[in-house]
Amino acid sequence: MTNQNIAAKAQVFFKQQVTRLQAHPQYQKLMALPTMQRWLTVFGLFLLSQLLVFGSLYIVFGKVVVIGFFASILAGLATGVGALPALFLKNISNNVFNSMLGAAAGVMLAATAFSLLVPGIAYGNVVWPGNGIYVVSLGMLFGALFLHYADRQLPHVHFDSVSDTQLNSLKKIWLFIIAITIHNFPEGMSVGVSFGSGELKNGIVLAIAIALQNIPEGLAVALPLVGLGYNKWKAVGIATLTGLVEPVGGLLGITMVTVFEPILPIAMGFAAGAMLFVISEEIIPETHSNGRSRYATFALMMGFIIMMVLDNMLG
Repeated sequence: MTNQNIAAKAQVFFKQQVTRLQAHPQYQKLMALPTMQRWLTVFGLFLLSQLLVFGSLYIVFGKVVVIGFFASILAGLATGVGALPALFLKNISNNVFNSMLGAAAGVMLAATAFSLLVPGIAYGNVVWPGNGIYVVSLGMLFGALFLHYADRQLPHVHFDSVSDTQLNSLKKIWLFIIAITIHNFPEGMSVGVSFGSGELKNGIVLAIAIALQNIPEGLAVALPLVGLGYNKWKAVGIATLTGLVEPVGGLLGITMVTVFEPILPIAMGFAAGAMLFVISEEIIPETHSNGRSRYATFALMMGFIIMMVLDNMLG
């Protein structure tokens, strides 16, 4: 089965689920309510669900897990924030988009170094005295190999397809959406692992970095959908959904290292390796896909400096 066929099936599956939801009696009953009552009902159900989820996590795992899960949700929602300009724009200049991605790459590089690798080596030396750097290095290789395998096995198109006119069909757009979703999972997991270390500062810095990196990704998903005739709010909603896989990865990462604390250095290395794979494989090549871009280069440096200063200020 080709990537194009799988993308078409994914698109059809999504539309089928939406149609099924709209045909459900409870949904129809909800939509029949007056507007204000409908939104109050939705808001109340949402609050109840969050109370159950966060309450259960607090009882079972404690405060740090709850904070980490909440931070990964906020980082994922930044994808939707990044998609909002699609409500007003149909395209943006290459220099602006490349600068946004370059800054995102710099932010992620700094966060990987200062919030994952450095503390990971320190924790590794506590668990395995003198061998922390080797344990973290092994974890990095596992993280990169995991994304390499996922990259080979799951259908998608690469980030550099966003530039130029390659995303000229719904099938290719859905393949790109799959790619964004694949890469968001380990990013969410890195936030969870960082909070799982017990150092809130590292977790907060990494969550901010992932949120900033998600903004251009959200725009990259929404703009092609709008360009092909999707409803603007629907395009923003789809972009937001690609980021909501991050809380799943975040919850897995934070609970895993909280329950099995000795694997923390390996997990931090794994998350760092996955992040570096995404930066090198997807983000940096995209910033130079139309030739060398000094805008992207200096934006990367500024992003790195900003996160380095932030890490030091919270230090």
